Amino acid sequence: MLNIVIFGAPGSGKGTQSEKLIEKYGLYHISTGDLLRKEIKAGSELGKIADSYISKGQLLPDSLIIDLLAKLLDTTPETRQGVIFDGFPRTIPQAEALDTMLAERGTAVSAVIGLEVDEAELIDRLLKRGQVSGRSDDNLETIKKRLDVYHTQTTPLRDYYVENGKYKAIHGMGSVDTIFVSITEALADCK
Repeated sequence: MLNIVIFGAPGSGKGTQSEKLIEKYGLYHISTGDLLRKEIKAGSELGKIADSYISKGQLLPDSLIIDLLAKLLDTTPETRQGVIFDGFPRTIPQAEALDTMLAERGTAVSAVIGLEVDEAELIDRLLKRGQVSGRSDDNLETIKKRLDVYHTQTTPLRDYYVENGKYKAIHGMGSVDTIFVSITEALADCK
């Protein structure tokens, strides 16, 4: 079983590379952002809470995300073949909770793919994505807040995974295919 965390700032290409990883390795994709946007669109109680944080560029409380993922892991048989976690964990407490959740299910994180992209490129990508997708959180003010949150709250997670020998730094600029080749090379020793 291959359990991958895809890690990087907003706009680093996590979703794009996740699609290629799913196709190559047959992994089940869990995007916390997609799950939360689905809840927001449905107008659920969780969606309303999530929207109050996301619209301000803030992270949701760990307990909400952890409960959502635990439920998904327990109710989705496809996750037992391997998972790519896209957008989770974002903090060290979330990483520790993920380690515990996976250990309780007899597995572990195999690797953390860290897509490293220059900040100017991230902003450009997100603004373009907002124009194409219409995502309300892809505007300059919210992007800057999301990047600030990323740098202050999420970057320490990189060090956590480096210390645990799981982090694979990937240069996230260039063609999608070139970046993907680098990822598959980094994963070669995880099988």
